[in-house]
Amino acid sequence: MKLKTFGTMFVGAVFAASLVACGGSASSESAEASADAAEGKTYTIATDTAFAPFEYADASNNYVGIDMELLDAIAKDQGFDYSLNPVGFDAALQNVQAGQADGVIAGMSITEEREKIFDFSEPYYDSTVCCAVKSGSDIKALKDLKGKNVAVKNGTQSQKWADSIKDKYGFTTTTFDSSDVMYQDVDAGNSVACFEDTPVMSYAISQYADTNGKEGKDFAIVTQVDSDSEFATPYGFAVNKGENAELLKLFNDGLANIKANGTYDEIVNKYVKSTK
Repeated sequence: MKLKTFGTMFVGAVFAASLVACGGSASSESAEASADAAEGKTYTIATDTAFAPFEYADASNNYVGIDMELLDAIAKDQGFDYSLNPVGFDAALQNVQAGQADGVIAGMSITEEREKIFDFSEPYYDSTVCCAVKSGSDIKALKDLKGKNVAVKNGTQSQKWADSIKDKYGFTTTTFDSSDVMYQDVDAGNSVACFEDTPVMSYAISQYADTNGKEGKDFAIVTQVDSDSEFATPYGFAVNKGENAELLKLFNDGLANIKANGTYDEIVNKYVKSTK
């Protein structure tokens, strides 16, 4: 596994722009078919509760973030209505599997294991995972975790990375259901580090810096996996396997359209800075 060590804040994001199709005949027919399929339907979409910058509650308790704005833009583009159900990551997946939600968007990594249970959209964001500590920590590298405890979020790629190396580096893990509670555990000193998706941790760090400590986390990224690691995976919208193919098509068609017209880049660039 390749690792990169950082002395400064890292924001990992690679954004692909789709080409606008010429000729419009086939695309018009596709759009009309999608609109007909969506007419009069309201889909229930499950999501996480605290996974900024992808989904989180603002000061007015409205859910905002990259996932929330992408979903809204796609729904408007394809002409369907939806009801948002922010229940937490694990519960969101369970709701879809139980038929209590039609789909889920929650910074969900597309993995072979999950593809046995869910049907995924085209990827909408590329992510890596990282290890982060409180600023000023003596932990400077993974080897410094020996004999220590670290915090991880249940069911995530970052947890899988931590589990895959904990014996090698001699640390233990404590599992949490949400990122914010995981950060609190590190803040309290119960864990010396946390393993997290890089764009999520980078956003928390940037918010702390931008507001001079009023928000966000005074954390620093120690290291992250390289983009070709098995733990660096894209995010996707998902539905229960073999179900809601209509909704999945609506999402894919809408995603292609908002990439082509620039809406996708406008949304993502509100929350993260490109490294290009």
